[in-house]
Amino acid sequence: MRVVIAGGHGKIALLLQRHLAGRGDTPVGLIRNPEQAATLRAAGATPVVCDLEHADVPEVAAHLDRADAVIFAAGAGPGSSAARKDSVDRGAAALLADAATRAGVHRYLLVSSMGVDDPPAAGTDDVWAAYLRAKRAAEDDLRGRDLAWTVLRPGQLTDNEPTGRVTLTRHAGRGAISRADVAHVLAALLDTPGTAGATLELVDGPTPIADAVQAAHA
Repeated sequence: MRVVIAGGHGKIALLLQRHLAGRGDTPVGLIRNPEQAATLRAAGATPVVCDLEHADVPEVAAHLDRADAVIFAAGAGPGSSAARKDSVDRGAAALLADAATRAGVHRYLLVSSMGVDDPPAAGTDDVWAAYLRAKRAAEDDLRGRDLAWTVLRPGQLTDNEPTGRVTLTRHAGRGAISRADVAHVLAALLDTPGTAGATLELVDGPTPIADAVQAAHA
């Protein structure tokens, strides 16, 4: 399986690329900074330099040639402005969806966030509020498209060792999840077409990942 991952230098993306390569898939990571290419190669991925804030649909679609699926795991990152939360977390996700449609890539996984269903509480930091709004807008945009989409909403991310056991459901409740377990869940979702059309929350839990994903059909 050839999988193109937007935000290829992110922590989850690097873990996912290593996992996919290890099982014989072909991960391709979209990155903005060419200096990050060596890190992707070390993870077993093919790096492609493509700035999703400035690229157009034909350019991105060309990078999706022969892909079986795309994953949006990009983000503006810590310290970025509210404007960049919108241009990356919403705008780039929509651009990738446009490109996937143009390239004929039907499967699309979106890494979102828990907490986007409710309006930001009074007093919420402006940038964090912009992030939540951008993630929700990206989800809403994707749901209106003719793609086999799955939205994954992880809880609080940690760098802990993976447990291989999770809670994956429409409403998981607040909790934490390791980035490595998120990566393994994404890989399992790629293998499970029946999860298309599902919005799933993910936290630590008691259920082996393969069983949790099989039970999470839309």
